[in-house]
Amino acid sequence: MAAVVDVCECRFGIARKGWDLPFLAEAEELAGLRRVMRVHLNLWGLPGLVDTAQLCVTELVTNVITHVGPGTPTTLAVSMNGQHLRLEVSDPDTRALPTLISVTTEEESGRGMALVNAVTDRWGVILRGDSKVTWCELATGLRSGSDHVDGPQVAKAEALLTLYGSRDTLMSQQRERLSVAVAEEAAIGMIADLLHWLRAHGRDPDEALDRAQVHYEAELDEVS
Repeated sequence: MAAVVDVCECRFGIARKGWDLPFLAEAEELAGLRRVMRVHLNLWGLPGLVDTAQLCVTELVTNVITHVGPGTPTTLAVSMNGQHLRLEVSDPDTRALPTLISVTTEEESGRGMALVNAVTDRWGVILRGDSKVTWCELATGLRSGSDHVDGPQVAKAEALLTLYGSRDTLMSQQRERLSVAVAEEAAIGMIADLLHWLRAHGRDPDEALDRAQVHYEAELDEVS
């Protein structure tokens, strides 16, 4: 059984930075795009959305291959839109618009968008002068783009970071929201200080790191 997780308000307000990836719309590219989605959503702390996001990207890109043509210059863009994960696939054809049909019909055309419609909160098409963007949004369960879904470990870590930073660079920004780099440096500094503490008490820091890694991986398995 998966572990129960909570939605936590990130006290550091670290937002997930959107990204985009240009590619040629070919069937051979789909596996790579799915891998990219898995990697980035895990980095964003959204592993529960991986399968649905992979399905949506597959269907949106397949739609370009089928209705615009193989080899079409295409771009995948992924970002947070408030509480939602937003996926965008853009291509240069403004005529071949995605269509939605009932999945109960016998026609194959349009089934991809029916799947996207079924698993997302909303989707649509934006027409620009020389391109179109087909987008969809998935509910994350977050309250904002800088929230995270996790167990009590993350909440405890953030509380420690706040205490740790009260005498260092964290509080020098006087209530301003922290950048990813500043928070990361604070976390690394805290880990280093804890290793010094262990050594001062006759413990092996390397053994502690190994045991911490084992605990971390075991907790990840429980969540997934």
